[in-house]
Amino acid sequence: MAPVKVGALAWRVGRGGLDRWGKRLDREVAQAAWAGARLLVMPEYACLELALGEAPDLAGELSRGIAAGEQALAAMRTVARRHKVWLAPGTLPFALDGRVVNRAPLVAPDGSLAFQDKHVMTRFEAEEWLVAPGAPPSVFETEFGRIGIAICFDAEFPPLVRTQVEAGAWLILAPTCTDTAHGFSRVRIAARARAMENQCFVAVAPTVGEAPWCGALDTNVGQAGIYGPVDRGFTASGIIAEGEMNEGGWVFAELNPASLDAVRQEGAVRNHLSWPAAPPPALPARFA
Repeated sequence: MAPVKVGALAWRVGRGGLDRWGKRLDREVAQAAWAGARLLVMPEYACLELALGEAPDLAGELSRGIAAGEQALAAMRTVARRHKVWLAPGTLPFALDGRVVNRAPLVAPDGSLAFQDKHVMTRFEAEEWLVAPGAPPSVFETEFGRIGIAICFDAEFPPLVRTQVEAGAWLILAPTCTDTAHGFSRVRIAARARAMENQCFVAVAPTVGEAPWCGALDTNVGQAGIYGPVDRGFTASGIIAEGEMNEGGWVFAELNPASLDAVRQEGAVRNHLSWPAAPPPALPARFA
């Protein structure tokens, strides 16, 4: 597996329209490709700005987002082909078998598509939008080896990411959308923990900024970041690269999967190898 320059984008939410969003998508990807990045991740639900109406409208934004899905996917495929990148352009709501799921595409440089659904819903998604759990975690074959996608809340559940790592994923892409500092801190802490416990890389791409014209994305808190193991050959914090809090823009890092093989074998600890296959049940302690 070859090293690859990865880019994670903090997307400052803008005003809507398919044409406007598509042109911005092309500009952002062009900038990352010019910087030498070959694998890019963008935020959860950022594409919803293409579905805005005259006023903030949660139900309308959801339905218009679903309706615009095919056009959005076509734009994503065009951009990935044009700039010859692997593009994880965020997530969109999709209608599937009478349900709505939150789905993240991964677009190859030839324009071919694969998808990862969000598996665990936030309260907002489940209670207000009635978004349903999608397919379980999967992995994607790329020229850089296998990678996984853990959409926002999914990254907070160790078994979901562990399933991807055990299937060979050395890098987890985490598109996210959070509207409070608490929410983003949960994602950031989780991303760093998944990188530590699996001795893998995790790249986080958030929405940022105030957008009162959008019901779903009115307030966005986050920080783009790329994280790795906390051991020899890596930083003491596990932070490889981070942007400024609530500032838009790309964060890049050159990631080498071979460095993970080395730390998993020769590190001060072997988190990846020491993961218990079946943790024993917790039992009441006895006091004498």
